[in-house]
Amino acid sequence: MIAAIGLVLGVVVGLAVRPEVPVELQPYLPIAVVAALDALFGGVRALLDGIFDDKVFVVSFLSNVVVAALIVFIGDQLGVGSQLSTAVVVVLGIRIFSNAASIRRHLFHA
Repeated sequence: MIAAIGLVLGVVVGLAVRPEVPVELQPYLPIAVVAALDALFGGVRALLDGIFDDKVFVVSFLSNVVVAALIVFIGDQLGVGSQLSTAVVVVLGIRIFSNAASIRRHLFHA
């Protein structure tokens, strides 16, 4: 319940304050969001499977975001940032849809 309240509060504060992302960090924001969504869907799947662990979720959430941003940063340094960004989004997108399918099967038994 505390997490849900924190989420709602964070969304309301974000909408009210409208923070601006520095130009240098803008290429990393979409990747970080996709990585965070991957961790979120993985957490929901684990919860429905009865194997959720809050420590694993937090570590997964943070490491997904850091590793995805690091891959894109290295790609930027090598001059292939957009290609690695696409690769990260594809891989995480596959994981998100796989977790979403598992959640759907668990909820709707289909």
